[in-house]
Amino acid sequence: MSEPFKTLTSKTLTLSQANIDTDQIIPARFLTTTTREGLGAQAFYDWRYEADGSPKPESVLNRIDPAEHRILLAGPNFACGSSREHAPWALLDYGFRAVISTEIADIFTSNALKNGFLPIVVDQAVWDDLAAHPEQPVTIDLEAGEIRRGNAPAVPFTVESFARQCLLDGVDALGWLQAKLPDVETYERLRQDSYQPETA
Repeated sequence: MSEPFKTLTSKTLTLSQANIDTDQIIPARFLTTTTREGLGAQAFYDWRYEADGSPKPESVLNRIDPAEHRILLAGPNFACGSSREHAPWALLDYGFRAVISTEIADIFTSNALKNGFLPIVVDQAVWDDLAAHPEQPVTIDLEAGEIRRGNAPAVPFTVESFARQCLLDGVDALGWLQAKLPDVETYERLRQDSYQPETA
């Protein structure tokens, strides 16, 4: 599905606005595809481009290198609105791999975890501290379950255990099940070998 997520070290991009909904992440008019590739070009499109398609120079999203800012530090109630799976697809294709916020919409969280994108909820003090140091790289260590930055104390976070394992392995739920196929086949073979039909 995606490359395994174990640790990620990156600068953060702060979008502090509250209630950034999925239509802002990727406008509905671009939901004409069922493939994930290429949606990064439309991520935050109305924030990044004028009506004629020219880039907005004032947009911070046009002034960063996405390869250096792979962690989005978002305002509260991030990704509210519709349940479109295109939202995490667009964020991943743009270059983000994780979002940190004080509140993330439940449906987006579910979609994100199924697609290799890590949502992390922290308290306001941690968010404020991260926002105050935008150029200092942040390390997200999924195996340890903590966020680290410079000499600051590590911040623990939790992810639902099955989703965490899928992220660490770089698979989705179906990929995880397919990896268990040899065990399933062995079980079925042993079960059939031990089956003794009743006779009258």
